[in-house]
Amino acid sequence: MNELQLIQFGYAGLFVVSFLAATLVPLGSEAAVVAMAASGFDPAMVFIIATTGNSLGALVNYYAGRWGRNFILKKYADNESQPLERAEKAFARWGAPALFFAWAPIVGDPLTVVAGILRVNILAFTFWVVLGKGARYFLILAGVNFGLGQIAG
Repeated sequence: MNELQLIQFGYAGLFVVSFLAATLVPLGSEAAVVAMAASGFDPAMVFIIATTGNSLGALVNYYAGRWGRNFILKKYADNESQPLERAEKAFARWGAPALFFAWAPIVGDPLTVVAGILRVNILAFTFWVVLGKGARYFLILAGVNFGLGQIAG
């Protein structure tokens, strides 16, 4: 079952797609958001549900990193300190605002896991992740609205 099939379940399907898309499951929520908005679903509800589901999925990654820190470092790092040192340097340079880009393909999901490994403050994590994911969905929905206006106009 793919993301467009899941939206047949309406807002609940959108929540599931958005949630799973923020984890390491290979799904994207953008197509579902566009399809629902273009199909007449309430854009405000699509925004709220997609942002909430995607942000909660990122929290799963955060806690996977936080609680699974030792396992992750032993399993995926040849030298336990080297990847952690690189991640610490990146967060030291950019800080929690780097989490604004948790929505970005390829790097976003691992970024949220690393934030958990580094034990980034949960309030700062939540603020920046929700802000970034919300901004992305706002722009997607604005694009859909603009596109539909162009077609109708």
